[in-house]
Amino acid sequence: MKAEIIPVGTEILLGNIIDIDSSFLANQLPLLGIDLYFVSTVGDNQKRLVDTLKRAWKRADLIITTGGLGPTQDDITREAIGELVSEELTVDEKLWQELQDLFSRYLREIPQSNIKQATIIPSAQIIPNRMGTAPGWWVEKDDHIIIALPGPPDEMQLMWQEGILPKLKQIITGEVILSRIIKTFRLAEAKVDELVAHVSKLSNPTLATYVKPDGVYLRITAKAKEKTEAQRLIAQSEEQIRNILSSYIWGVDEDTLDAVIGELLRAKNLRLATMESCTEGLLCSTIASGRESYNYFKGGLLVCCDEAKMACGVDTSIMKQYGKENAQVAKAMAETARRNLKSDIGVGVGGNMGLDKNSGDVFIALSSDKFEQTFTHMLRGNRSRMKQRAVYAALFDLRRMLLEEV
Repeated sequence: MKAEIIPVGTEILLGNIIDIDSSFLANQLPLLGIDLYFVSTVGDNQKRLVDTLKRAWKRADLIITTGGLGPTQDDITREAIGELVSEELTVDEKLWQELQDLFSRYLREIPQSNIKQATIIPSAQIIPNRMGTAPGWWVEKDDHIIIALPGPPDEMQLMWQEGILPKLKQIITGEVILSRIIKTFRLAEAKVDELVAHVSKLSNPTLATYVKPDGVYLRITAKAKEKTEAQRLIAQSEEQIRNILSSYIWGVDEDTLDAVIGELLRAKNLRLATMESCTEGLLCSTIASGRESYNYFKGGLLVCCDEAKMACGVDTSIMKQYGKENAQVAKAMAETARRNLKSDIGVGVGGNMGLDKNSGDVFIALSSDKFEQTFTHMLRGNRSRMKQRAVYAALFDLRRMLLEEV
C-alpha cells in the first residue's frame, strides 16, 4: 500500500509552526508495511487543497490529512474532501449534540460556528477525539482510504493510536518495515559513511546516515514478511556497525544524551554539579531535564562575569594568572562546583563565543576525587549553535570519564 501525507495549514508554510504530525506518521506507517512516498504541505486554500488531494489520489492508496478541521472559515479540509469525492456535507445531529454537551461543560455560550465540526459526508466514518472538539474522518471510496486528523499533535497522536491504527491493522497485510537508529559522536558524517561503506551497499536492510546536533545517526531499515525476520536483518547489520564504530556509539533509537548520562551516574551512585559561563545555563537545563535527575544532579551555577565566579569561590589568582576564559579557569570552576554543591563530580564550562564571530573555543573541565581532566574544543556556527555543541561536548567528555575511557 502506498501512502501520502497532506499537512494542511498556511502557518506551516510560513514557518510559524513545525510540522510534528508528518514526522510522527512517517514513523508509524512503516510499522504497518505501508510505503510513504510523498508529504505534500498545502495552505488554507480550498482549490489548492483539492488539487493536492487529486494528485495524491492518483499516486497513493492511503491519504492522510492533518489540520484544517477547526470551526473557522479557513478550516477547509472537510469541504475539500467532499469536493474530491463529489459528496455533500450535512450536519450530523447526533455529533452536533455531543459537541454542544462538551462545550456546555466549559462555556456559557456555545459558538454557532462549531456546528461546522459536526458536518460529515455520506462515505465518512467519525473518528472520536477525546482531547479536543475536532472529530476526524475515515473515508473509503473507490479503493482509496482518506483519513482526516486534526492538527494539534497530542490530539492527532491519540486518535491515531485509538481510532486509526486498529482499523489499519485489520485491512493491511504484506510486508513489515522496521528501523533502528544508531547514534554516534566525534566522527564526521563522511567518515562514518566511509567506515560502514560495505554495510550501506546492502539492498535489505538499507543504511542511511544523517547529521543531528548530538552526532551522526545511522538508520537501518529492514523489510520482511514477518516482524521477527525484519528484526533479524536489523540485528545482523547492527552487529557489523557496532564492530566498526563501537567506541563512538552512545545510544540507539529514542535514547537522549541526558538520559544516558543519568543512567551512568545512577549506576555508579555518583552526584554531579556544574558551573558554566558561555553556555548560559544550557548545560544545567539539559542535565536537569533528565528523568529523575534529582537522584544524581545536585545543581548548576551560572557565572556570567568574573565577579560571579569569585562570589562562588573560584580562586581569584587563577583568573589573574590565566585570564577570563581558558582551560585552567574551567578547571577551577569544576572544582568549585563540586566543592560548593558537595558532589562527587564537578563540570566546568567556559569559552570564547563572541557575538561577532562564527567560531570559538570551549573549555571543559571534569573534577572528582580520583580524576581531573580538561578539554578544549573548537566550535563553528552561530552563537546558539555553538552553545548547543558546547553542551554536547561537555556531556560526551563526562560520558567518557564515567566509562573510564579517558
